[in-house]
Amino acid sequence: MALLVIIDPVGTAVLFAGLTPGDPPAERARQAKRACVIAFVVLAVFGFGGRELLAALGIGLPALKVAGGVLLFLTAADMVTARGALRSSEEERQAAVRKHDISVFPLAIPFIAGPGAMTTMVLLQSQSGARLWPLLAIQAALAVAIAATLLALLSARYLARALGQTGSHVVGRVLGVLLAALAAQLVLDGVREALAVHISS
Repeated sequence: MALLVIIDPVGTAVLFAGLTPGDPPAERARQAKRACVIAFVVLAVFGFGGRELLAALGIGLPALKVAGGVLLFLTAADMVTARGALRSSEEERQAAVRKHDISVFPLAIPFIAGPGAMTTMVLLQSQSGARLWPLLAIQAALAVAIAATLLALLSARYLARALGQTGSHVVGRVLGVLLAALAAQLVLDGVREALAVHISS
């Protein structure tokens, strides 16, 4: 349940629809599947050795939140300004050829495998006490959460169809503002946690 709440399949699908208003269904499905596979691998690695990996790199969880917030803010800025929304049909065709694949960034990371999900995997791993069966149960729960996310992403095209082009542009801008606020909250949480650790030490 913690992973489902953190990953938020429905919310991720809405953002996905806002980022891919002009993509054909086959391209949306390809990006959704690829993003879910990448996110599962990343979070699974964190589930088995996230704390050790971060410690080896000298990275704290607050820094992970700040970095994730900055990345999300960059994506939110593109959504709010709707860069490229006023292109001609020929410019749209040329842009589609060189369009950046969003399956890795920002869909897999940090939408699905974001700082919150990574932190949750690290915390669940700590609670398992490094025992095999609890670790496997965590991986099974992750697989269920990713499967639910994939189903939601594959259904995003129906949402985009219902909204239409104008509706997609409006929703994309509104979601961009909300995403910017979420990014700011992640940065503030990371800074607050870092300051709390510094003061307590």
